Amino acid sequence: MATHFAASGQPNGWMSRETSLLFAVGLTFVLLVTFTWVLTRVRKPDALAGSLLAMLYVVMGVLFSVNAAVLNYNRYGSPLNVVPAIMVVFIAALAVVAVALGSKRGPELPRHAEVTEAEEVHSSPLWAVAFAVLTAVELGVIVVVPLPGLRFVMALPGLLLLGVTALAGSGFHYRFTAHGVEISTLGFRLRSIPLQSIRTYAIASWNPLGGYGIRGMGERRAYVWGNTGVRIMLSDGEVFLGHREPGRIMNDLNLIRQNQKVRENTRSESY
Repeated sequence: MATHFAASGQPNGWMSRETSLLFAVGLTFVLLVTFTWVLTRVRKPDALAGSLLAMLYVVMGVLFSVNAAVLNYNRYGSPLNVVPAIMVVFIAALAVVAVALGSKRGPELPRHAEVTEAEEVHSSPLWAVAFAVLTAVELGVIVVVPLPGLRFVMALPGLLLLGVTALAGSGFHYRFTAHGVEISTLGFRLRSIPLQSIRTYAIASWNPLGGYGIRGMGERRAYVWGNTGVRIMLSDGEVFLGHREPGRIMNDLNLIRQNQKVRENTRSESY
């Protein structure tokens, strides 16, 4: 039976019925195990965990839809059009990215008479170049695809790759103020950490298997493009700030804490 199709919808790959069944069941099993493992690592579910769960249902629904379309093609000769299914997956992925950027931001730090005591940038030119190459490859594929609908669908991951390229190149900006730490990228505020919520912090390594960029769900978040940084334990979770020179982050955190103590002592003496 035909199991693989060109962009035009014409079959270009075949399997036996038994092999096709094993492939479909195996792929379903792998996806279910992967999503289950990811979600079991969430201690306190949040909006991002919920969006990933919804993404799981979308992916599984699309998988079953494509399998049914392949069966209908082989049994009845029905035309195969997977463009709508692929579009749904990419739109769902963009929705998850939007939730990741918008969740766990926390209230904006006060800005009246605000003075930035220190500022750091954590970027990765290497990752930026790698994603730029992938973006160029994606654009090349879009050019050669003959179907306008499929071109539009392929443009969605192209936009996603372009955004990741810009994010890696611009990096994460850490602003240390009298009220806490603000994390942003491309001018967008990702997270605000009030100074009073910081409990402890220490230099730590980052496991590459955890991925790069904005990572974590539930009470954990990481902003990282490398393998070193500072892990900050908060009253309601933890945040990992990636940096090539984590000692600089430690010094900045020590600075705003020391300055807070000086201000508190000054106020107490004035009374």
